[in-house]
Amino acid sequence: NAMMAAIPRIGPDWAALWRQAGAFMDVILHIGAHRTGTTTFQDYMRRNLIELNAMGTGFWGPRRTRRDVFAGILPKPGAATGRDLQKRGIGRVKLGCARAHTRGHTHLVISDENMIGSVCGNLDTNTLYPAAGERLARFAPAFEDRKTRVFLTIRALDRYWASSLGYGITRGRGVPDRAELDRLVQGRRSWRDVITDIACAMPHADINVVPFENYVGQPDVQLALMTGQAGPETHARNWCNATPAPDVLRQMVAERGQNGAGLTGTDRWYPFDAAQTAQLRETYLDDLFWLRTGADGLANFTQGTGANKTGNTSAIARNARGHGYDNEKREMG
Repeated sequence: NAMMAAIPRIGPDWAALWRQAGAFMDVILHIGAHRTGTTTFQDYMRRNLIELNAMGTGFWGPRRTRRDVFAGILPKPGAATGRDLQKRGIGRVKLGCARAHTRGHTHLVISDENMIGSVCGNLDTNTLYPAAGERLARFAPAFEDRKTRVFLTIRALDRYWASSLGYGITRGRGVPDRAELDRLVQGRRSWRDVITDIACAMPHADINVVPFENYVGQPDVQLALMTGQAGPETHARNWCNATPAPDVLRQMVAERGQNGAGLTGTDRWYPFDAAQTAQLRETYLDDLFWLRTGADGLANFTQGTGANKTGNTSAIARNARGHGYDNEKREMG
C-alpha cells in the first residue's frame, strides 16, 4: 500500500472532477413522456451539437444512453456474471458527467424517455408508466450528489393514448377494440401518480412539468426552459415520429392481415367516443388543477413563458377539485 501511494497519479483525478462537476455543471434529465415531441427534441439537439457545445451545453440522447452509458442500470434477462451491472452503469454515468465538465459544459442535457418506461409497456398494462418510480430509483444514485433537474412533458390523456395506440399499430399491434379502450379510460393512474412516483424516486431533484399543448413543435423553447439560455433556431421546426394518418395505418394493418375497421378518419385517427373522451379529459383537468395549485410541493409547473414555482396545495383547493376529489367521485360513481 505504501508503494502504491508513492506512485504518482497518471491522468485525471476523475473523483475530483466528479465533485467539481457537481458544483459547476447542471444535469438536466429530460425523461419524456413518450408521444410528446421527445424524438423531435432529440433530433433538434443532435443537429445543433456544434452550436450547443459552444454555448456550454452537452447532450446525451438515446443513441448514447441506451447503447453505452445506461447499460446495466436497468435489469435485463441474461446469464449471471457475478458483477454489479447497476453499479458499473452508475460509474459510467458519473465518469461521463465528469468528462463533460472538463469540456467546459455548464449544462448536460440527458434525454431518454425510456428511463420511465415504454409505450408498449403502457399499452400492455393499460396504465400510465406503472414502474416509473422503480425504474428512476435505479438511476437516482448516479445523480444524487449533484444539482439535477428533471423535465417531464405531459399531454391530454385522450390525445396521449390515441397517439400511443397509433404508435403501437406501427409496431405490429392490432387495432384496439371497445374493451381495451374502456380499460384505458377506466384506469385510475394519471400524470399526478407518475409525478409523485418520480418525486419519491429522486427526492433531491428539482422536478419540472411542462404541458405538451403549450410547447408542441418548439424544441428550442423547451431547451431555453431547461438551461435558461436561448436555444439555436436552426432545425427548430423539424417534426419527427408523428403518428401516421389513418389511411397509412389502414394499409399497415391490411398488409398484416389484421382487422382495420376501427381506423376511421382521414386526417388523424381518434379511437375514443364522446363519453370516453370526456372522462379522460376530466382526469387530465384534475391533474392540471393539482399542478397549478401546488402539486403538494413536489414539482414546478410551467404553463407558458417562465416557470411558476409551485407551493403547497391548500386543503380548500384539494376539496374543491383535484386528484383526491376525482378519486372520491369515481368511487361514488
